[in-house]
Amino acid sequence: MAELLSRTVERNKAPDTAPLNAPLFHTLLERLDDGQRAIVLDLGPARTETLALFGQYRCRMEIADVPAGLDELLADQEPDELDARIETLLPAPRKDPVDLVLCWDVLNYFERPALKTLMRAIAARGQPGTLIHALIVYAASEMPARPNRYAAVDEQHLVATPVTGQIRPSPRYTPEDLALCMPDFKMVRAMLLRNGMQEFLFRL
Repeated sequence: MAELLSRTVERNKAPDTAPLNAPLFHTLLERLDDGQRAIVLDLGPARTETLALFGQYRCRMEIADVPAGLDELLADQEPDELDARIETLLPAPRKDPVDLVLCWDVLNYFERPALKTLMRAIAARGQPGTLIHALIVYAASEMPARPNRYAAVDEQHLVATPVTGQIRPSPRYTPEDLALCMPDFKMVRAMLLRNGMQEFLFRL
Protein backbone atom coordinates (compact mmCIF):
# COMPACT_ATOMS: atom_id res chain seq x y z
CA MET A 1 0.00 0.00 0.00
CA ALA A 2 2.83 2.38 0.90
CA GLU A 3 4.54 1.63 -2.43
CA LEU A 4 1.32 2.36 -4.36
CA LEU A 5 0.86 5.64 -2.48
CA SER A 6 4.46 6.61 -3.26
CA ARG A 7 3.95 6.02 -6.98
CA THR A 8 0.71 8.06 -6.90
CA VAL A 9 2.39 11.00 -5.19
CA GLU A 10 5.28 10.87 -7.65
CA ARG A 11 2.89 10.87 -10.61
CA ASN A 12 0.85 13.83 -9.28
CA LYS A 13 3.62 16.03 -7.90
CA ALA A 14 3.99 19.55 -9.27
CA PRO A 15 6.06 19.74 -12.48
CA ASP A 16 9.57 21.12 -12.40
CA THR A 17 9.34 24.86 -12.92
CA ALA A 18 12.98 25.67 -12.21
CA PRO A 19 14.49 28.13 -14.71
CA LEU A 20 15.87 26.39 -17.78
CA ASN A 21 19.27 27.42 -19.07
CA ALA A 22 18.82 28.35 -22.76
CA PRO A 23 22.17 29.30 -24.33
CA LEU A 24 20.75 29.96 -27.80
CA PHE A 25 18.15 32.33 -26.37
CA HIS A 26 21.07 34.30 -24.96
CA THR A 27 22.67 34.28 -28.43
CA LEU A 28 19.43 35.69 -29.80
CA LEU A 29 19.54 38.59 -27.35
CA GLU A 30 23.14 39.39 -28.25
CA ARG A 31 21.81 40.59 -31.59
CA LEU A 32 19.98 43.36 -29.73
CA ASP A 33 23.08 44.67 -27.96
CA ASP A 34 24.16 46.76 -30.95
CA GLY A 35 21.48 49.32 -30.11
CA GLN A 36 19.63 49.03 -33.39
CA ARG A 37 15.84 48.96 -33.28
CA ALA A 38 14.30 45.51 -33.66
CA ILE A 39 10.82 44.08 -34.05
CA VAL A 40 10.17 40.91 -32.03
CA LEU A 41 7.25 38.59 -32.80
CA ASP A 42 6.23 36.48 -29.79
CA LEU A 43 4.08 33.48 -30.74
CA GLY A 44 3.13 32.85 -27.11
CA PRO A 45 0.84 34.76 -24.76
CA ALA A 46 2.12 38.02 -23.28
CA ARG A 47 4.30 37.46 -20.20
CA THR A 48 5.31 40.31 -17.93
CA GLU A 49 8.84 38.95 -17.44
CA THR A 50 9.50 38.66 -21.18
CA LEU A 51 8.16 42.14 -21.88
CA ALA A 52 10.34 43.56 -19.11
CA LEU A 53 13.46 41.83 -20.45
CA PHE A 54 12.98 42.98 -24.03
CA GLY A 55 11.98 46.41 -22.78
CA GLN A 56 15.65 46.95 -21.91
CA TYR A 57 16.41 46.98 -25.63
CA ARG A 58 15.17 49.08 -28.53
CA CYS A 59 12.41 46.62 -29.37
CA ARG A 60 8.83 46.65 -30.44
CA MET A 61 7.07 43.51 -29.24
CA GLU A 62 4.21 41.99 -31.23
CA ILE A 63 2.22 39.31 -29.38
CA ALA A 64 0.47 36.65 -31.45
CA ASP A 65 -0.67 34.16 -28.73
CA VAL A 66 -0.83 31.35 -31.28
CA PRO A 67 -1.78 28.69 -28.67
CA ALA A 68 -5.16 30.38 -28.26
CA GLY A 69 -6.04 29.46 -31.86
CA LEU A 70 -4.53 25.98 -32.13
CA ASP A 71 -7.84 24.12 -31.79
CA GLU A 72 -9.07 25.59 -35.07
CA LEU A 73 -6.09 24.33 -37.08
CA LEU A 74 -7.30 20.98 -38.36
CA ALA A 75 -4.97 18.64 -40.22
CA ASP A 76 -7.54 18.04 -42.98
CA GLN A 77 -8.19 21.70 -43.80
CA GLU A 78 -7.88 22.76 -47.41
CA PRO A 79 -4.69 24.76 -48.14
CA ASP A 80 -6.60 28.01 -48.70
CA GLU A 81 -8.48 27.56 -45.43
CA LEU A 82 -5.24 26.81 -43.62
CA ASP A 83 -3.58 29.90 -45.07
CA ALA A 84 -6.50 32.10 -44.04
CA ARG A 85 -6.67 30.69 -40.51
CA ILE A 86 -2.96 31.09 -39.85
CA GLU A 87 -3.07 34.65 -41.16
CA THR A 88 -5.64 35.42 -38.46
CA LEU A 89 -3.27 34.09 -35.78
CA LEU A 90 -0.43 36.45 -36.72
CA PRO A 91 -0.22 40.24 -36.69
CA ALA A 92 -0.91 41.78 -40.07
CA PRO A 93 2.20 42.30 -42.21
CA ARG A 94 3.71 45.74 -41.67
CA LYS A 95 6.13 47.91 -43.55
CA ASP A 96 8.88 47.11 -41.03
CA PRO A 97 9.90 43.42 -41.16
CA VAL A 98 10.20 41.21 -38.11
CA ASP A 99 13.76 40.68 -36.84
CA LEU A 100 13.30 38.01 -34.14
CA VAL A 101 10.59 35.38 -33.63
CA LEU A 102 10.02 33.61 -30.29
CA CYS A 103 8.31 30.28 -30.96
CA TRP A 104 8.84 28.72 -27.50
CA ASP A 105 7.40 25.17 -27.72
CA VAL A 106 4.51 26.10 -30.05
CA LEU A 107 5.89 24.38 -33.18
CA ASN A 108 5.48 20.96 -31.55
CA TYR A 109 1.70 21.43 -31.68
CA PHE A 110 1.42 21.93 -35.45
CA GLU A 111 0.82 19.14 -37.93
CA ARG A 112 3.33 19.25 -40.78
CA PRO A 113 1.06 21.04 -43.34
CA ALA A 114 0.10 23.68 -40.79
CA LEU A 115 3.70 24.07 -39.64
CA LYS A 116 4.87 24.65 -43.20
CA THR A 117 2.09 27.21 -43.73
CA LEU A 118 2.94 28.99 -40.47
CA MET A 119 6.62 29.27 -41.31
CA ARG A 120 5.83 30.53 -44.80
CA ALA A 121 3.63 33.24 -43.27
CA ILE A 122 6.40 34.19 -40.82
CA ALA A 123 8.94 34.32 -43.64
CA ALA A 124 6.67 36.76 -45.46
CA ARG A 125 6.85 39.04 -42.42
CA GLY A 126 10.63 38.81 -42.10
CA GLN A 127 13.71 39.72 -44.07
CA PRO A 128 17.05 38.06 -44.83
CA GLY A 129 18.68 37.52 -41.45
CA THR A 130 15.47 37.21 -39.40
CA LEU A 131 16.13 34.78 -36.52
CA ILE A 132 13.75 32.13 -35.19
CA HIS A 133 14.10 30.63 -31.70
CA ALA A 134 12.26 27.38 -30.96
CA LEU A 135 12.14 24.57 -28.39
CA ILE A 136 11.41 21.15 -29.90
CA VAL A 137 10.47 18.02 -27.92
CA TYR A 138 13.28 15.65 -28.79
CA ALA A 139 13.75 12.88 -26.24
CA ALA A 140 10.25 12.39 -24.82
CA SER A 141 7.51 10.44 -26.58
CA GLU A 142 4.85 12.50 -24.74
CA MET A 143 4.39 16.19 -24.06
CA PRO A 144 1.79 18.42 -22.37
CA ALA A 145 -1.51 18.46 -24.23
CA ARG A 146 -1.25 22.25 -24.51
CA PRO A 147 1.81 24.49 -25.02
CA ASN A 148 3.45 25.69 -21.84
CA ARG A 149 3.46 29.39 -21.01
CA TYR A 150 7.11 30.40 -21.32
CA ALA A 151 8.69 33.51 -19.85
CA ALA A 152 12.24 34.85 -20.07
CA VAL A 153 13.40 35.48 -16.51
CA ASP A 154 16.77 36.84 -17.63
CA GLU A 155 19.07 36.80 -20.67
CA GLN A 156 19.89 33.10 -20.30
CA HIS A 157 17.00 31.44 -18.47
CA LEU A 158 13.43 30.54 -19.35
CA VAL A 159 10.69 29.28 -17.09
CA ALA A 160 7.75 27.19 -18.30
CA THR A 161 4.37 27.29 -16.60
CA PRO A 162 2.17 24.28 -17.50
CA VAL A 163 -1.45 25.03 -18.37
CA THR A 164 -2.68 21.43 -18.15
CA GLY A 165 -1.76 18.15 -16.51
CA GLN A 166 -2.91 16.16 -19.54
CA ILE A 167 -0.45 14.75 -22.06
CA ARG A 168 -0.41 13.84 -25.75
CA PRO A 169 2.08 12.10 -28.07
CA SER A 170 4.92 14.34 -29.18
CA PRO A 171 5.87 14.57 -32.87
CA ARG A 172 9.59 14.51 -31.98
CA TYR A 173 10.44 16.53 -35.06
CA THR A 174 13.96 15.88 -36.32
CA PRO A 175 16.13 18.58 -37.90
CA GLU A 176 15.30 16.95 -41.25
CA ASP A 177 11.55 17.23 -40.53
CA LEU A 178 11.95 20.90 -39.64
CA ALA A 179 14.01 21.58 -42.77
CA LEU A 180 11.15 20.22 -44.90
CA CYS A 181 8.58 22.33 -43.05
CA MET A 182 10.78 25.46 -43.03
CA PRO A 183 12.32 25.60 -46.52
CA ASP A 184 12.88 29.37 -46.30
CA PHE A 185 14.98 29.00 -43.13
CA LYS A 186 18.40 27.57 -42.44
CA MET A 187 19.34 26.04 -39.11
CA VAL A 188 22.06 28.07 -37.40
CA ARG A 189 22.58 26.02 -34.24
CA ALA A 190 20.90 23.33 -32.14
CA MET A 191 21.53 22.31 -28.53
CA LEU A 192 20.07 19.55 -26.36
CA LEU A 193 18.83 21.02 -23.07
CA ARG A 194 18.71 19.33 -19.67
CA ASN A 195 14.92 18.87 -19.90
CA GLY A 196 15.29 16.75 -23.05
CA MET A 197 14.13 19.47 -25.43
CA GLN A 198 16.26 20.66 -28.32
CA GLU A 199 16.83 24.39 -28.61
CA PHE A 200 17.07 25.71 -32.18
CA LEU A 201 18.07 28.91 -33.90
CA PHE A 202 17.03 29.35 -37.55
CA ARG A 203 17.83 32.19 -39.93
CA LEU A 204 15.73 33.39 -42.85
